[in-house]
Amino acid sequence: MFVEGVGPAADPSRALGERRIKSFTPRRSRVTTAQAEHLRQHWSRWGLDVDGRDVLDLKTLFDGLPVVLEIGFGMGETTAKMAAADPATGILAVDVHTPGQGQLLGLAAASGLENVRVANGDAVVLLRDMLPAAALAGVRVYFPDPWPKARHHKRRIIQPHFLDLAASRMAEGGVLHCATDWEPYAEHMLEVLSAHPAFDNTAADGGFAERPAFRPETRFEGQGLRKGHVVHDLLFTRNGYEVAEPERVGARPEKG
Repeated sequence: MFVEGVGPAADPSRALGERRIKSFTPRRSRVTTAQAEHLRQHWSRWGLDVDGRDVLDLKTLFDGLPVVLEIGFGMGETTAKMAAADPATGILAVDVHTPGQGQLLGLAAASGLENVRVANGDAVVLLRDMLPAAALAGVRVYFPDPWPKARHHKRRIIQPHFLDLAASRMAEGGVLHCATDWEPYAEHMLEVLSAHPAFDNTAADGGFAERPAFRPETRFEGQGLRKGHVVHDLLFTRNGYEVAEPERVGARPEKG
């Protein structure tokens, strides 16, 4: 059984008191004995709660490596594979799914992945309140919830206001990489990203990109492919367009 207080908090940013529409619903589903043990043993080493209190020092956290933020890592298999294949890049992986957090911690420990950190909580709070400007070498959003019903489209994470926030935290030349197997959402992503002045499409024809070799096929993706779904990748680079610094809600200002 998972024991509160020995690992990720149930709602680390609740104290901020926000009433913002969110792109996720917390899933505190059953944690296996093995996952609970990984949380107990390894959270203090690889985990952190997204409470919005302090700006993270990524250079210290990742020993000077360039850092990519992965939003929504599921059960962590793909994250662990990418981290193992590219030890020169740090991966800050954020999710709210406790079993997946335990699973990724176990994979990181088994492979000795010093370039992974597991963040528990809201990616928007992490970006807005806990990361410095231009700190990220990239952002990855793989197979986010498509919120297919029209009345739920406002919950989709890839929206102009989210892109403003992501752009403010990405260094020039950084890559925003999205992937989805939901066709209407793919078209929405392409439209919104193409219209944003801070991002340039890497695809010469202005459309979707080929799946890059560094992104392994996820378990979720494999399920979709077997159902006949078409997976679309989108790779956009951060250009030099200046975006406004977002107002931090919870974090204290950076020191220095």
